[in-house]
Amino acid sequence: MKVSSINIHPDPYKAFHLSQGYRAGDLLFISGQTAIGDDGILTSIGDFDIQAEKAFQNLEKVLKAGGSSLGNVIKVTILLRDMANFSKIVELRKRYFTPPYPADTIMEVSSLYSPDALIEIEAVAVVDEAVEK
Repeated sequence: MKVSSINIHPDPYKAFHLSQGYRAGDLLFISGQTAIGDDGILTSIGDFDIQAEKAFQNLEKVLKAGGSSLGNVIKVTILLRDMANFSKIVELRKRYFTPPYPADTIMEVSSLYSPDALIEIEAVAVVDEAVEK
């Protein structure tokens, strides 16, 4: 099976010495995406709604770079600093994903890579050419 890393430019994660994700055969494994901007700086400190939107946008960007899309996500893990935002995540899932919705794990954590990060999303997806029409 061919395995290759997924690259985006600019890569705000370069300073952290990790890959945005990997393609292994027809599967993509995407690193946790946060509200980090192209400049590597976390955006919208203290605003969950804007951070969540940016995290989903970053996820979409990496999926596209890997030859996939949000519609091909089969498993998502969402880490929240505060489970009080659960209902907002349900609405975001409805907006960014389509039926059949991906398998999902949502957890509250005490901290993420930065104490100001409020959400992180990682995903597993299939590549476009592997999706049955």
